[in-house]
Amino acid sequence: MRLKDLREDNDMTQQELASLLHIRQNTWSQCETGQRQISLDCLIRLSEIFGTSVDYLLGLTDEPRPYPRNAR
Repeated sequence: MRLKDLREDNDMTQQELASLLHIRQNTWSQCETGQRQISLDCLIRLSEIFGTSVDYLLGLTDEPRPYPRNAR
């Protein structure tokens, strides 16, 4: 549900988000409803798109702010 809420809060359609993730709309729909697991690559991209942490996307924290990134 968090994924759908984030998408809708950002005024995005499933098709728009799926395009950004380079997947099909029906694949995204299945991810949003829990019928399909999201790949690690998609989780990382979603955290970048929505400016949040992967932990927040996975429901492991209620804090939406991302963690500070380490310099590489």
